Amino acid sequence: MASSVGNEKSVNPVLRISQLDALELNKALEQLVWSQFTSCFHGFKPGVLAHIEPELKAFLWFLLWRFTIYSKNATVGQAILNIQYKNNLSQTEKYQPLSKHQKLWYLIFTVGGRWLEERCYDLFSNRQLQSFCKIKHYLNFGAGLLKLCGLVNFLIFLQKGTYATLTERILGIRSVFCKPQSVRQVGFEYMNRELLWHGFAEFLIYLLPLINVQKLKLKISSWCLPIASLSNNENTLAVHCKECSLCGEWPTMPHTIGCLHVFCYYCIKSNYLFDMYFTCPKCGSEVHSLQPLKYKIEMTEFRA
Repeated sequence: MASSVGNEKSVNPVLRISQLDALELNKALEQLVWSQFTSCFHGFKPGVLAHIEPELKAFLWFLLWRFTIYSKNATVGQAILNIQYKNNLSQTEKYQPLSKHQKLWYLIFTVGGRWLEERCYDLFSNRQLQSFCKIKHYLNFGAGLLKLCGLVNFLIFLQKGTYATLTERILGIRSVFCKPQSVRQVGFEYMNRELLWHGFAEFLIYLLPLINVQKLKLKISSWCLPIASLSNNENTLAVHCKECSLCGEWPTMPHTIGCLHVFCYYCIKSNYLFDMYFTCPKCGSEVHSLQPLKYKIEMTEFRA
């Protein structure tokens, strides 16, 4: 790995955004590992891991450190972005991996520090003795001082682009690229297709609620299946009372809207509530009044 990097001068500097992305990927991985680990105990009594949660987290982070920093000189987020740590304390210009002391101190600062913070909070949160209160005060002061130093280090990092965390600055480890970065040819065809499709989808989402689909469907069906004008007599009405003009079934609680066709009460009521300008799909008559059908139909006619 050292030979693949070559001179420090020939290595392109790691962008600030790449270093921050690596940190975010590390946090996402830790959350994923912890969520997968806790899901194994869903069948147990609630709170079974509460008393030893800091120790369990420290053990999981130790395993991550063992198979990332200790063995590959890079975290998972850095490996994804083709980044690794370099020993910046070495006098040579060539790439030098981290020493064992740096790796151990990295473990102490990251894993041990977080474990100590969580365990001390649990120990001193419910203690009311004066001696414990003083220790808690000192610990809070130390934690606040470390956060202040971290903030100052982050501001320096934004200016100079090296040492994204306070641990990296203290240990003298720097993020570098594993391999020389070549100029990438960025094509915008895929991006243009995505932008076009998203724009078209947003247009459809805005337009579809404005279209009365039910009325449009009934209008098209009336065009495709034109019905001739009917004579207004009892025989014709009796024939059309045998089926609902909307659902095609025997009309339940038959009602009329002023034309010769009959509808189920729920069919015509729901369509009329949905569209105030509802028209009969058979003849195109508008709804004048919704009246129950008074003409009686014998079941023998329906069976015939």
